[in-house]
Amino acid sequence: MTLEVWPHISPEELQIKAAESLDRELEWIVQETMTLCHELKHGIEDCYALLAPIEPGSTLVMSTHRNEKVKGTITRVGTRLVKGTLSLQLRTLPPQQLTISALEPIHIPPLDAIFTNLTQSIDLLGLLLDSKPAPTADNIASALAALAECLAESAGLLKGSTSSEPDPAWQTASCPAHHFSPAMPPNLSFFTTLQESSIVLWLRALEPADAPVHFGVKLGLAIGTVRRLEHDEMDTVFRYDPDGDGSCEPKRGLGGSRTSGKRDREENVFVREKVRIESADPSLISLYSKLGFLSHMLGQARYNLAAVMGVELDS
Repeated sequence: MTLEVWPHISPEELQIKAAESLDRELEWIVQETMTLCHELKHGIEDCYALLAPIEPGSTLVMSTHRNEKVKGTITRVGTRLVKGTLSLQLRTLPPQQLTISALEPIHIPPLDAIFTNLTQSIDLLGLLLDSKPAPTADNIASALAALAECLAESAGLLKGSTSSEPDPAWQTASCPAHHFSPAMPPNLSFFTTLQESSIVLWLRALEPADAPVHFGVKLGLAIGTVRRLEHDEMDTVFRYDPDGDGSCEPKRGLGGSRTSGKRDREENVFVREKVRIESADPSLISLYSKLGFLSHMLGQARYNLAAVMGVELDS
């Protein structure tokens, strides 16, 4: 049994018809992808709104579980901590209270990076949708690849590190003392990051590496009446910068942050005590969920476009 096209056409004409069919299919998929780009832009604008600096923001409880080493609240507006009060009852420091200065909000570097990614994504889609003449399939594919990278990086920042090793960024990116009123004591490190869509705060009580050990402490350690607080950083000397690297500061145009031209005050320290506090942020949880949905939608669009173009996706 044989199958023939009727009326009969030559191989050359068949090739021309196939090319025309492929062109129509490519034109159709380009139109469908551009329609989807409108939906993506609206979705990313919703994500952007979750990080917009809109009052009153999100007030989060920041307290340690099963004890009262740290107890208090912080308020996040956009990518910044604008206010908060924490009462500390650490074993190696006198009881004290930290209050975030209303004049010096603390920027959370991963949230700043996500905000930048979302802004760039919206701008990219805006340029694509407003392009005259209409963008080609290659241009659309390139734009969607860059968009996918931005969304993946943003989701990765919200998820945070999965490594069990301590994040060394605290040594250079801890929050400087001037963000608190009164100023935070110099022997305390205040470091914020993200993990699993939660705000994570690390407090470290520090001691100069060359500080003399009191005879009474030495004797207590020897006979067992004094116990050292055991943790994974207890016997390591760290190079610590109390002024930070500027990541907690507002971005002030080309002039940079207030850390430009700062004195080098790095010092060698031991970590006497460390405490981790986390608080799930409903807005960040929603943001992570939306990014996942948009990434899935974007991935399907890129796959469909690549299939019609006859190319393979790099990622």
